[in-house]
Amino acid sequence: MTNKEYRESRKPQYKKWIRLMWLMWLLGVLGVLGFFFILSQSKDLPSTKELQNPKNNLATEVIAADGSVIGRYFVENRVKIGYEDLPNHLVDALIATEDKRFYDHAGIDLEALGRVVKGLALGTTDQGGGSTITQQLAKQQYSNRSFSGSKISRIFQLGITKFKEWITAYQLEKRYTKEEIITMYLNEFDFLYGAVGIKSAAETYFGKEPNELEIQESALLVGMLKNPSLYNPKRFPDKAKLRREVVLKLMMEQEHFDRAKYDQLRQTEFGLNFSRKSHSEGMAPYFREELRKEVKRILREESERTGREYNVHTDGLKIFTTVDPNMQKHAEIAVMKIMEKNQKKFWKEWKGKDPWTWGDKVTPQELELREESFMRILRETDRYALYREKYMTDVLAVIQKEHDLLLRDYDIERMLKEETDKGFIAKLKKRNLVSKEKAGKYRKIMRDDAWRTVRGEYNALQEFADKEFKKKTKMKIFSYENEKLEKDTIMSPWDSLRYIRMHLQAGAMSMDPLTGAIKAWVGGVNHKYFKFDHVNLNVERQVGSTFKPFVYATAIEQMGISPCYKVADIPYTIHKGEGCFDLLQDWTPKNFGEYTGEEFSLYKGLEKSKNTVSAYLMKQIGCYKPVRHLAERMGIEVNKKNVYGEPRVPMQPSICLGATDLSVFEMTGAYATFANQGIHKPPYFIERIEDRNGTVIYQELSPPMDPALSPDANYVMIDMLKRVAKPIQWQMKSMVAGKTGTTNLHADAWFMGLTPKLVTGVWVGGDDRWIRFRSPDLGQGGILARPIFVEYMKGVEKDTSIALDTEVEFFKPPGELGIRIDCRGIYGNPADGEEGLTDTPPGTNTASGDGEFGDEFDFDEEEPDLGFDTPDEPDQPTQPEEPETPAPNGGNDNSGSDIVTPPPRPGDAGVENDDDSEDF
Repeated sequence: MTNKEYRESRKPQYKKWIRLMWLMWLLGVLGVLGFFFILSQSKDLPSTKELQNPKNNLATEVIAADGSVIGRYFVENRVKIGYEDLPNHLVDALIATEDKRFYDHAGIDLEALGRVVKGLALGTTDQGGGSTITQQLAKQQYSNRSFSGSKISRIFQLGITKFKEWITAYQLEKRYTKEEIITMYLNEFDFLYGAVGIKSAAETYFGKEPNELEIQESALLVGMLKNPSLYNPKRFPDKAKLRREVVLKLMMEQEHFDRAKYDQLRQTEFGLNFSRKSHSEGMAPYFREELRKEVKRILREESERTGREYNVHTDGLKIFTTVDPNMQKHAEIAVMKIMEKNQKKFWKEWKGKDPWTWGDKVTPQELELREESFMRILRETDRYALYREKYMTDVLAVIQKEHDLLLRDYDIERMLKEETDKGFIAKLKKRNLVSKEKAGKYRKIMRDDAWRTVRGEYNALQEFADKEFKKKTKMKIFSYENEKLEKDTIMSPWDSLRYIRMHLQAGAMSMDPLTGAIKAWVGGVNHKYFKFDHVNLNVERQVGSTFKPFVYATAIEQMGISPCYKVADIPYTIHKGEGCFDLLQDWTPKNFGEYTGEEFSLYKGLEKSKNTVSAYLMKQIGCYKPVRHLAERMGIEVNKKNVYGEPRVPMQPSICLGATDLSVFEMTGAYATFANQGIHKPPYFIERIEDRNGTVIYQELSPPMDPALSPDANYVMIDMLKRVAKPIQWQMKSMVAGKTGTTNLHADAWFMGLTPKLVTGVWVGGDDRWIRFRSPDLGQGGILARPIFVEYMKGVEKDTSIALDTEVEFFKPPGELGIRIDCRGIYGNPADGEEGLTDTPPGTNTASGDGEFGDEFDFDEEEPDLGFDTPDEPDQPTQPEEPETPAPNGGNDNSGSDIVTPPPRPGDAGVENDDDSEDF
C-alpha cells in the first residue's frame, strides 16, 4: 500500500481525533470558564458594591480650628490620601520594583506569569514574582490567606485563592483607574508600628507628609513592601539599606535617573526620624481624650436617632474642633515651664519630710485617711491586681455565689474594721456611705464560715504585696530633667507611687468669651505618666476666693452698691433666723489673722480677699439664693450633687468664702461672662463631625445667649477685676482683669485671667490635698497659678500667627452707669481716689497673708533624695464606687487667708468640724 493510499485510509481516524481534540479544547475552555464562573460566585469574593466602597478600618482625625490635624483615634493608624498627594518618585519606585508593566496589563501580567511557570518547571527561583500591584491590592483587601490541613490540602487552598485573586484583580481593573489602584495599594499596606498606609508610614519613619519624602526615603518605604518585617529599618537597618539599594537600581534601569544620581543616593544615610504614634502623644492629649468621650456620647445619640452605628476608632470620621493649635502650644509650654519651677520649690520645701505623716495639728484620723488613700492607689495597679487574683479569686467566687456580692478591697476593709470597732458599719450607713442592703450583706458574710478564709487570704495578700512592693527594681520615672521628661532609675514600686503622687498638677483652659469656643486645654503636666485630666466637668476642686466675685456682683446688681463703699474689717455675724439663711445658730466667719478694724472699700476688699467684706455683703444680700442663682446663670450647675448627695454649691452663707468644689471648665466659662458684657456663652469645643464621605453627622448649634448680669453691673465687676489684676498689667499688651484664689492650707491655687478676647482659668495643686506647700507664701494662687496665665498670654501676644487684637478694651455701656466707680474725693480725702489700685512696680514682693499677688520664689533645683519612682499604673485618682471619706482639709478658704466654719441649718445635728474624725 502506497503512502497516499495509507493516508486516505486513515482520514476517518484523523477526523475523529481532530474532532476529539477540538471537543477536549472546547470542554477545557468551558471548564476553565465554568471554574472561574463558580469561583466568581463565591461568598468570600467581594461584591461589586464592596469593590466600589471597600470597608477598611480608617483612623478618625481630630482637626484644629486652622484645619491642621492634631491627633487621631484608631485601631489601625490608617489615613487615606489621594494620588495627587503622592510624589512622582514614590510612584516610580513602586512600579519599577513591583510591576514594571503595570500600565500594559489588565490586572494579570501573562509575561510575568509565564516566567514564574518556567522557573517552577526548571527548578529555578531567580525568575522574579508574578503578582501585579493589582493582585497585591486584591490580596491585601479581599483575600483570606489562612490555610490549614495537610500539605496537599494547603497547596489546593493556595491555588484556589490565587484564582480568586485573579478574578478580584480583573474586577478592580474594570472599576478603577491605574492611579486609583496605586493610591489604594499604598493606602492599605501595613508598614508596622501601627502605621497603615503611606501617610502614616511617612509620619512614623520620617516625621513627614508623603509629598515631602525624598527619593531615597521613598525607596526605603517601597523596599519594605516585599517583607516589612525583614526589611524593617528599625530592627534590621543593614538589610533595609540593601533592599533600598535594589529599589534605587531598578529605578535607574527604568531611566528615572542616571548612574551618577544612583551612586549618590545609595550612599545617603537613612535619616530616620522615627516616632511611633499613640493616643498619648502629640498636641493636646488631655483634650483629645475628653473629646473622644464626648464624641462617643454624640455618636451613641446619633445611632439611637438614625439607627446607623458609628465607631470613632474605625470609621474614618473627621472631628472639627475649636482648638487653636498655636494657642494650645503656648498653653502647654507655659504649664510645663511654670510647673517645673513650682516642683523645684516643692522639692526644696519638703526635703527630708513626708507629706503622708507631716502636718500642723494633724489628727490620727487624718493620718489614717492619708494612708488609706495611698493604699487605694496601690490597689489600683496592675501589679497588685495580679497578686490579688492569685490569692483571692477562688474564695471571692464562693462569696459572690452565696451572697450575690463581689467583694472589693474596701468592702473587706470595712468588715475588718467592724471586727475591731463594733458599730462601724452602722456609722457608715447612718452617713449614707453604704446602703442598708449592702450593710446587711456585710453582716451575713461575716457570719459565714467562708469569712474566715476571706480574712486569712486577704491578710496573706497584704503581707505578700507589702513585701513585693518594697523590692527595688529598674524602671523609668517622670522627671523634668530632660526633654523626654523621664529617666531611668532603681526604685521600689512602693516608693514610686509616693514619688508620683508628690508631683504638683495643673489644669488650664482658655476660651473666646464672645463665642464660647475653647481655644486651649491642658489637663496636666504629662499625659504619659499622669493620665488624669484636671479641666473637665467631673474634676472639681475647692475654688476659694475665685467665687467671691459672684457675691460682689450679686450685691452690685441687686443693691447698686458702689465699689467705693467702705466696710470695716471687724467680725460680722449672720444670726439665727436672719434673712432666709435658715440657720440654727449664729455664724461668724473668721479671718486668717486678727481683725484690723481698718475700713476697706469693695475694691480693696476684693483685692485683699477679705472674708469680712464678703461676709458683710452676704449679710446685706440677706439670702444665699441670689448668689446661687447668679452662679447658675453664669453656667455653674449649682444643684449638682456632691459625694454626700448634697448640692455642691451649698445653700448656706459660707458660699461667700468659696465653700464649694467646682471644675476649671465651669469656672472659666463663668468668668467668660464678665468678659462678654454679662452674657453667658457656654464653652464648647466641637464644631462638627463628618463621616468618611464628608457627610455632616453632627453640627454644633450656636450656643444660646443667657444674660446673667446687667451691662452696668457687669462693667463695675470688670473694673474691680481690672484693679485686682493691676500688678500684672505691666506684663500684658492686652487689657487684663483677674482674680486669684487659695484654699485652706493652700491645697488649691487658682487664677482666673480675663482679657477682652481670651478668658483663661488655671488651677494648681496636688491630686491629694495634703500634697501642698507648707508655707502660705509659696502656696498662693498668685505664686503658683498666676504665672502660668502670664506666660501663656505673653506667648500668645507675641505670636504673629495668632494675631490677637491687643488694643481692644472691655465693653463699657454708653451713658451713665448709675453706679459710682470713681472714688476720688468721696470721703473728703484725695488719697481715697486710688482706693483699690495696686500700682506695684515690677520686682516688688507683695505676698502676704492678706494679699493675693506676689513675686515668684526662685530656688536652685534640688530634688529630695527619696529613692522614689513612678507607679506601675499611670497616676489617675479615681472616685470610689461608694463615697467612703470626705476630702481632707475640706473647709473653705481663700488665699491662705480664709477660714470657714459652715453654719448650721435645719436638719443638722450641729456644726460638724470637718476633721474626718469618723472617716475610715
